[in-house]
Amino acid sequence: MSPGICALSAVPVRAEPSDRAELVTELLFGECYTVLVTQGSWLHIQIAADSYLGWIDIKQHLPVTPDYFAAWLGQEHPRALDVVQMVSDADTRQPITLGCRLPFFDGLSLRVGARQLFYNGPATNPAQETTSERQAALLRKLALTYLRAPYVWGGKSIFGLDCSGLVQQLYGLLGVQLPRDARQQIAHGQPVHFVAQAQPGDLAFFDNAEGAIVHVGLVLEEGLILHAHGEVRLDPLDHNGIFNRERQRYSHKLRLIKRVLE
Repeated sequence: MSPGICALSAVPVRAEPSDRAELVTELLFGECYTVLVTQGSWLHIQIAADSYLGWIDIKQHLPVTPDYFAAWLGQEHPRALDVVQMVSDADTRQPITLGCRLPFFDGLSLRVGARQLFYNGPATNPAQETTSERQAALLRKLALTYLRAPYVWGGKSIFGLDCSGLVQQLYGLLGVQLPRDARQQIAHGQPVHFVAQAQPGDLAFFDNAEGAIVHVGLVLEEGLILHAHGEVRLDPLDHNGIFNRERQRYSHKLRLIKRVLE
């Protein structure tokens, strides 16, 4: 296995080694992964942070040394807080988006493999200790930044993301690594037994007629949930599920609420 890093703002990760295959997730700038198999011009990879598997185009692969990869794994990296910002060196400027990692950022520069790049925007501080109340307040502020972002199956960036990608990115901005899919995320946290007991930052999960978990959203305040459904939107939440005001019907059936922030 050989390690690599995403050096573009986003790289599609597909279910099969083909540009026509389903988008299952994305790599965002600064994310590391390991290459498991090479098949023609495609690489089967495992994302380091959440162990997700998929295929990327070899043209979008940037190899890194085992030492760099080990050091990357050994710490939590700051993340970009602007919707769009630039990283640059003497020769290039490239965009990155909200939530992208800034590997080994020292307040001025970061390292992507052998390259040193400069970043002049706001970033999270992984070393900052805070209370769950402050985390919840920050989570709410960041969550509202994503409003009206379009729904894209498998997406993770503010320019297109799915329900579990939204939740994973928001918690990642707090330094909390959640799995990629809603059916995996439901295993985290402690159950909240009544909607009236839900607090900002809690995760609400929804199932289909067969009982499979198919949707997740973030409780923002009493009676409201932020989730990706067509777009990132705020909708009423009650013991039945999510009520869509425009369609005047419930769009998702509530299964369980979990508290991740303690």
